[in-house]
Amino acid sequence: MIEILTPAQLDRARDTGALVGGILQTLKARAEVGVNLLDLDRWTRELIEDAGAESCYVDYAPSFGRGPFGHYVCTAVNDAVLHGMPHDHRLADGDLLTLDLAVTLRGVAADAAISFTVGDSAASDDLAMIDATERALAAGIAAARPGARIGDLSHAIGSVLHGSGYAINGEFGGHGIGSTMHQDPHVANDGRPGRGYALRPGLLLALEPWVMHDTAELVTDADGWTLRSATGCRTAHTEHTIAITESGAEVLTLAR
Repeated sequence: MIEILTPAQLDRARDTGALVGGILQTLKARAEVGVNLLDLDRWTRELIEDAGAESCYVDYAPSFGRGPFGHYVCTAVNDAVLHGMPHDHRLADGDLLTLDLAVTLRGVAADAAISFTVGDSAASDDLAMIDATERALAAGIAAARPGARIGDLSHAIGSVLHGSGYAINGEFGGHGIGSTMHQDPHVANDGRPGRGYALRPGLLLALEPWVMHDTAELVTDADGWTLRSATGCRTAHTEHTIAITESGAEVLTLAR
């Protein structure tokens, strides 16, 4: 399903996006050395409930996961990159942490992810990966406008990632979003320009470039959810929800 939002729904999407962006920044500030991933999950639940919102993750049970996810935020550490299930792990100095969050507020969902290093020991390779995903996301957003095609966004994202020396996994990418978290169209992190669905005002997309340092191959953790790099290398993932408007793309998941 490809959903086109009404102006009233888009206003609600702005509120949802600001909530997601704000929660992620709060969690980033709290993600200090020694903090347990389960504490981050608990704080996320409290922040969502205090806002009168609903988690998109707790009851989420797609074909690629093992049963309902059961948590409120994805916490991917070091070699984990996607769908990181919170567990009893205390953050260490130099850990590379990705937080991925999706919530629904007043019937509209928003989805975003940030990657950052914990503590004072930031490896240069980690910072370069994070920077590459952020630049790729910016390129995808810049390509998003009415009449552009999904392939234009995928090509813009992939050009930055390839140009930065990373291989691209095609199994998971961005997606449409609206009254539910995951919708069509799929937005791959690499593609050919001029191909795919033509963007229309009112369309919401979650763009999410992610890379692994020296591989494009994923393995699934024993928890049935967490996806890790096959070589054990570090990873990074950045995501925003955007709205297509008459004048271009509006980023919704920025903290106000």
